[in-house]
Amino acid sequence: MSIKIPRGTQDILPGTVEKWQYIEEVAKDICRNFQYKEIRTPIFEHAELFTRGVGDTTDIVQKEMYTFKDRGDRDLSLRPEGTAAVVRSFVENKMFGHANQPVKLFYSGPMFRYERPQAGRYRQFVQFGVEALGSEDPAIDAEVISLAMSLYQAVGLKKLKLIVNSLGDNESRVAHREALIAHFKPRIEEFCTDCQTRLEKNPLRILDCKKDRNHELMATAPSILDYLNEESRSYFEKVQSYLSLMDVEFVVDPTLVRGLDYYNHTAFEIMSDAEGFGAITTLCGGGRYNGLVEEIGGPSTPGIGFALSIERLLAAVDAEEVELPVESKVDCYVVALGDQAKDYSVKIVSDLRKAGLSAERDYLDRKLKAQFKAADRVQARYVAVLGEEELSSGTINLKDMESGEQESIKISKLVEAIQER
Repeated sequence: MSIKIPRGTQDILPGTVEKWQYIEEVAKDICRNFQYKEIRTPIFEHAELFTRGVGDTTDIVQKEMYTFKDRGDRDLSLRPEGTAAVVRSFVENKMFGHANQPVKLFYSGPMFRYERPQAGRYRQFVQFGVEALGSEDPAIDAEVISLAMSLYQAVGLKKLKLIVNSLGDNESRVAHREALIAHFKPRIEEFCTDCQTRLEKNPLRILDCKKDRNHELMATAPSILDYLNEESRSYFEKVQSYLSLMDVEFVVDPTLVRGLDYYNHTAFEIMSDAEGFGAITTLCGGGRYNGLVEEIGGPSTPGIGFALSIERLLAAVDAEEVELPVESKVDCYVVALGDQAKDYSVKIVSDLRKAGLSAERDYLDRKLKAQFKAADRVQARYVAVLGEEELSSGTINLKDMESGEQESIKISKLVEAIQER
């Protein structure tokens, strides 16, 4: 029987992978401009990291994690998201003691969640994210949001919607929590079992329920903005003013709730307004998490970050019909005729590549016409034709595939001639 790819995963093949590489390079370039440094963490961590860091009331921990026992009877989990692992590394490597603060990091890599596969959502997906640790200045919140918007705009997306909200500090959240419990408790039996469990543990998560999103109590639920104390309100107003100074357009949505337990103060999402993108329009989400470092065993350290799915980003690119400037052409295809010419073409191709040029040759012993067709398929800019006669005279015929012009030059001058063109 044939072995097929596991459900919820995908092969990214040549022709498509170049788009991924382009997106990844754009993201790295933007992070360099914003002075964020790359960090790479393990693909699996101790399961406790995510139950403590992500929150045991979240769908991720309760339903979606890939957790297993290793040979030492330890509970390990494939990472379902990037923030908890980055914060674990921040604490373990004592980055809070670095001279340069805040510590600004970015990451990219596969994450794993056992959920129902659908368009743009996979059980193994690639997440890109940034984390800024060590500052509670609302300007860094605005900077992180601006970085996320810059990435989407840099790849050519235009139909974007940024929504922001404040979840307040602990005092504000306690007041809002009590109001939510009082609001939902009389009719909580009408909600799903998950919401019934969340009522006492974390009633804010009820607002994020996908099953009961259309229940009438959702529309009349108390708004967090009505329970912000003066400090939280001032903080949120500062974030909004900085976004306006940076010409970042946004909409305040008091119903926005992030799906992880560690968020407070600023929360945001970037949505796609592209026609035909799908029912789930969220591209990116993030927010502030001032208590997460302490939860994972570090000193009191404020933080803010976001994460996005590369798959979702590429789906938005397709929905807006954006043509990514992916370059896959070959600089020179070497056509060789005759045994000695074929042998020598190995050196020519090697010399071209050593000079930093993209080069290819025939490996199937094809005829002249078939080799030219192969050169067309790889979109070769130039074709260098070497026969036995040219080899004996130390020359090679160089053809410009766009103009059709052809000239005979010294083999020793081939690299220089292509570089000049």
